[in-house]
Amino acid sequence: MEMIYFCVRGLCHVIMFPHCGFSPGSVLVQSWFRHTVMTCLPLRPHDLTRTCVSQDNPLPLPLKRCAVVGNGGILRHSKCGRDIDQADFIMRCNLPPLSKQYTEDVGTRTHLVTANPSIIEKRFQNLLWSRKSFVDSMKAYGSSYIYMPAFSMKPGKDLSIRAHYALSDTSSNITMLFANPEFLRTVGKFWKSRGVHGKRLSTGLFLVSLALGLCEEVTAYGFWPFSMGLDEQPISHHYYDNILPDKWFHAMPEEFMQLWHLHKSGTLRMRVGHCPLQEGRS
Repeated sequence: MEMIYFCVRGLCHVIMFPHCGFSPGSVLVQSWFRHTVMTCLPLRPHDLTRTCVSQDNPLPLPLKRCAVVGNGGILRHSKCGRDIDQADFIMRCNLPPLSKQYTEDVGTRTHLVTANPSIIEKRFQNLLWSRKSFVDSMKAYGSSYIYMPAFSMKPGKDLSIRAHYALSDTSSNITMLFANPEFLRTVGKFWKSRGVHGKRLSTGLFLVSLALGLCEEVTAYGFWPFSMGLDEQPISHHYYDNILPDKWFHAMPEEFMQLWHLHKSGTLRMRVGHCPLQEGRS
């Protein structure tokens, strides 16, 4: 049995669903998100005891066409924004900028966005001083879900719960999701067994793995680990900056090859380079 914790306006919830042999490498990904949702007592930083009653599931399952948007520099000048925004459910990585200068390439809509605790630490000073900049920045993602690995590492718990309270105290429309650490460990072991040997999986690969379990169709954008584009011109690491990750922390080329194998098998679709002006979709 797997679980996802999430919080809305002071109430924390848990989605419970059976493990059905999650296999991202399979051509026909199983629909394994059979769920029961429980509403729990308000979550306090030092009290994780939960008393639960049944509630409706917050996710509009089944999700049909999903877009998973990485942050690779390959998105610059791709004109994929319109294509991305046509998806039924859009997932983004690590609170990326969606300002006007990028929307033609990355779109404007968001349904779920991840936030690593390290981002809260570095960009928002651990939310120990002012929370306004964090709350204001979240408005770019509308009424979406923020997905955080609150229970994967001890330092992440306090930061994640602090982020939840920063939003709930301001009556934000955003829903906080806390990832089940067992799900993260299972996904990590799965990809390691298939040749991904980085110290830690990238958020993007975790998000694609999640999408394959939730969505009928998955299209990935912005996944490109190379410093040269398809036109053999240099590109930045991210579409918004050129800050490189710590060396050997992620095995990005290995991850890309795994995703490319899934693309070739028809399990998902990858967009690299420019998106066509018309997709022929109604």
